This record gives sequence, structure tokens and C-alpha cells, in this order.
Amino acid sequence: MTAATPQHTGPGPDQVRKAPPGPPVAAPRRAGPAGARRSLLRALPVSPAVVLLLLFLAGPIAYCVVIAFTDLQLTGQAESSFVGLENFRRAFRDEAFLNAVWLTLVFTVLSSLIGQNTLGLALASLMQRASKPVRTLTGGIVVTAWVLPEVVAGFLLYAFFRREGTLNAILDWLHLPSQNWLFTLPILAVSFANVWRGTAFSMLVYSAALNEIPKEVTEAAEVDGASGWRRMWHITLPMIRRSIGTNLMLNTLQTLSVFGLIWVMTRGGPSGKSQTLPLFMYEQAFQNSLIGYGTAVALLLLLIGSLFSVVYLRLLRTEV
Repeated sequence: MTAATPQHTGPGPDQVRKAPPGPPVAAPRRAGPAGARRSLLRALPVSPAVVLLLLFLAGPIAYCVVIAFTDLQLTGQAESSFVGLENFRRAFRDEAFLNAVWLTLVFTVLSSLIGQNTLGLALASLMQRASKPVRTLTGGIVVTAWVLPEVVAGFLLYAFFRREGTLNAILDWLHLPSQNWLFTLPILAVSFANVWRGTAFSMLVYSAALNEIPKEVTEAAEVDGASGWRRMWHITLPMIRRSIGTNLMLNTLQTLSVFGLIWVMTRGGPSGKSQTLPLFMYEQAFQNSLIGYGTAVALLLLLIGSLFSVVYLRLLRTEV
């Protein structure tokens, strides 16, 4: 007997199907004249804005950088000469400049970081719970102060704080001591004026941020028995952290450049007690005719604003 030969049940070599070929791999395109032309066409819509920024922003800044290293004056000088870092060394030796830096920081902290930011958040929180007529009336009053021109707002606050002004009339009616606020406490008076004028922006920013908080979150916190302050500290503030950072950055940069409001109310006086860096820069450049020195002060002010911006941007970059 012969052994049975095992039968091969699998497909034979000729029966194996080959996998269909995949799609052809496209060769990487090389940027040719057509690609460069498309990139140029895409850049055309933004080119007018770029030209305007270079012409009216980057150009003056570059020119100011050049002037800051010269002894350029408005009068009594035939031509300017390069003096290097002398204008900057002179600034840090000038007690009036150091006083202006200190008052600028005080004015910024009081009116922007504390005043506008805190009051704007408080108004936005209260308006979330108020009725519609109250929200409309309050928002209209606050926004009206914001849209007023800076010079007009300065005259209004000057009339409020002057010796025969509205504030002293109210204090006299209440039989309280009055004083010349623009003479005794000028930096506090102009700080209050900036708070009154600029709080509307913070209120609008925080109102939009608070509207984005889900109601389920706050309602769950109320059910758990969290008080209003605990809800504000542990829920509201962390959820609007980015809006707080953005608002602080924009308010700080705006406050650092305030000129007309202080100039109308006190002109930096008395004896420099309310002279911030913008007023000191104006005095040196246009009243003392020291364009080079005044421009160096302007660059230092720009540097201070840039440092504030870097700090805020780093805080915004970190996660909760």
C-alpha cells in the first residue's frame, strides 16, 4: 500500500492575488515663478497697511532713536552733533526725571492697576445682577465719561477739584474741612480723574468676560454653599484671567501716555508734584528746546511700557 499524499488546500502560487498598487506619491513641488507670484498676490491686500505702519510708526520711532543720541535743539544751534549716551546719563542724574518716573509709576498703579481695573470689575459684576433699566442707565453714565475728549474731561475735573469747585462746595455743605486739592494732593486728584474717565473700558471688557462664564458653574457653587466672595475668588477670577491680563496691559499702556488730562488740570504742578514722564518730556523738548534730551526721555518711557507689556504677556502665557 502506498501512503496517501497530503493534499495542499491553500492557494497555489499562481492563485495568490497581488495587492493593488497604491496611489502614486506626488513629488515635492519646488517653488517656482508661479508659487512666488501666488505669494505676492496674497500679500497685496495687506501691503497698504504695512506701508502705513512703516511710514507713520516704524519711521518716526527710528528717527527718534537717531535724535536721542544727538544734542539737537530747537533754537540757538546751527547743527546737531552725536553725543552718544550722554542724554541717557543726564536723565538718570536729573532729580526731576527721577521724580517724574516715580510719579508716573504712582499714577499708573493708582489709576490703572487699582482704580480702573477694580472699579470696572465691580461695576461689571453688579450690572450682571441689576435690572435692565439700571444696567442701561449705569452703562450710559460710565461710557459718557469715556467718550469725552481728554481736554473736556480735564476741564470738568478741574472744576470739580479747584478751590471754589464742586467737591469743596459739597464738603462745606456737610460742614467738613475743605482744601485746594490741586495744590495739596495733585497726583491723587489727577489719578481720580483718570479713573473716572477710563473705567468704562474695563467695565465693558469684564462685562463681556463675565457673560462667557457658564451659569451652571456659578449655580453649582451656590448649591454647594459658596459665598459671593468665594465664588469670585475661586471661580470668576480664574475663568476671566486672560481678560484681566489683557485689560491690565491695555490700561497700563494708555495710562503711561496720558498727557492732556494732567496738563489741563495741573500742568504738572505745583513744583512738579504731578509731573509724569509725558509732561517732563514735553517740558524738556518744547519748552526748554532740548529735542535730543526730550527724545531720550521718550525712548525711556517707551522702554517702561515695553517692560510692562512683556510682564503681562508672560502672565497670559502661563496656564491656570
